[in-house]
Amino acid sequence: MNIEVERLNATDVDDLIELEHACFEYHWSRDQFLLGLERGAFIILGTRTDGVLSGYIAISIIKDEMEILNLAVRSEFRKHGLATALLKHAFTICKESGVAKGFLDVKVSNAPAIELYQKFGYKQIGVRKKYYPDTKEDALLFRVDFV
Repeated sequence: MNIEVERLNATDVDDLIELEHACFEYHWSRDQFLLGLERGAFIILGTRTDGVLSGYIAISIIKDEMEILNLAVRSEFRKHGLATALLKHAFTICKESGVAKGFLDVKVSNAPAIELYQKFGYKQIGVRKKYYPDTKEDALLFRVDFV
């Protein structure tokens, strides 16, 4: 499967919202997507399969730090390398931008995501108790160093 990653913009918001609803109980609003994209607060990369947005990653870069805000892949396209391709592309952007370190949080129950992040060199650095509003699950905090 040839996976092409593209940078998304405000014209992709409807597709992003639809994908979020398919993947998450708690999702970003249209205004959150638009504010972030129009003000450059974050970068969203996506991949399409048969014309449908099948996965995306949203990252924030401030000075020399990157944070993964969201990573979603439609259930029918999981285990096809989409999340890996999205992460690789995000890491390339970070390295080209001189980013030194990256952070993320992930639900303690999300074993597939934790395994993926660890393959990319992320190491757990902490826990936020009852962090997620939809499930009240703990968040595991992870960090990766680019340099």
